[in-house]
Amino acid sequence: MKLAVIGTGQMGQALVHAMISQAAIPADSVVLYDAQAEKAQALAETFGCEVALSGREAVNAADAVLLAVKPQVMKIVLEDLAGDLRADALLISIAAGVTLTQLRSWAGPSVALARVMPNTPAMVHSGVSAACFDQASEELQAWTMNLLESSGLVFKVPETAMDAVTGLSGSGPAYVMLMIEALADGGVRMGLPRDMALQMAAQTVYGSAKLVLATGKHPGVLKDQVCSPGGTTIEAVATLEKNGLRSSLIEAVTAATERSRELGRGPKA
Repeated sequence: MKLAVIGTGQMGQALVHAMISQAAIPADSVVLYDAQAEKAQALAETFGCEVALSGREAVNAADAVLLAVKPQVMKIVLEDLAGDLRADALLISIAAGVTLTQLRSWAGPSVALARVMPNTPAMVHSGVSAACFDQASEELQAWTMNLLESSGLVFKVPETAMDAVTGLSGSGPAYVMLMIEALADGGVRMGLPRDMALQMAAQTVYGSAKLVLATGKHPGVLKDQVCSPGGTTIEAVATLEKNGLRSSLIEAVTAATERSRELGRGPKA
C-alpha cells in the first residue's frame, strides 16, 4: 500500500515516525507533502520517504491518504484533492471534530473513510488512537488499525464516541504535562534542584500509569495502597480533593469534548 501524508506538523511527524520506525510501513511506500516544503523535506530526509511537489501529486498514485491538517482547513484541502483521489482509495483524517459525513461531502461518494483521533505520545510509541470507518472493507480497517498500533494503543469506536475520545486522550497529554510541570514546581518549592524534580515528576507519572496498565487494578485501589493512615500521602490527597483536582480534570475533558463538537458543527453563521 502506498501512503500519502498531507501535512507534516507535530501529529503528522509523530505518526510517520512511529509507522516507519516500527516497520508498520516501508519508508519507500510513503510520500509526504506539506505547504511548508522544508518540513516535509526534513522529515523525508530523516526516514528516506519521497516528497511531492503538490498535494495532488502526492495523492494521485496513493492507495491511502493520511490527512494531518487542521480542522479549520480540512474542507479547502480535501476539496482541492478530491479530483485526484483514486476511486478505491482510503482517506484517513486526524482532524478533531471533522465528521465522516463532512469528509464524505468533500471527498466524494466512492472513497473509503477512516476518522482517527491520535495523540502526541505516538512519537515515542506510547500513544492512544481511536478510529471509526465508513465504506472501508475489513481488510482496509485491519490495515489502518495495524498502522496505528505502531504508535501505541488503538481502539475501534463508533463515531458517536469520537468527541469524547478527543476530550480525553486527544487533548489529554496537555493535561498530564501541566501535572508534571506542577509536581516539579512543588519539588523545587520544597528545595529540590529543577532537573531532578522534573525527572522525578515525569517518572512518577510514567510509572504510575504503567502500574495501572500492567496490573489492571482500578487506580483508586492503587492510590489506597500508598495512603497510610494518618500519613503524608492521605494528607496530600485531601488537599487535592479540597482544591478540586478531580473536578478540574473532569471539566477539562468535558470542555475539550464540547469544543470538538463545535468544530464538527462548523463555523457559526
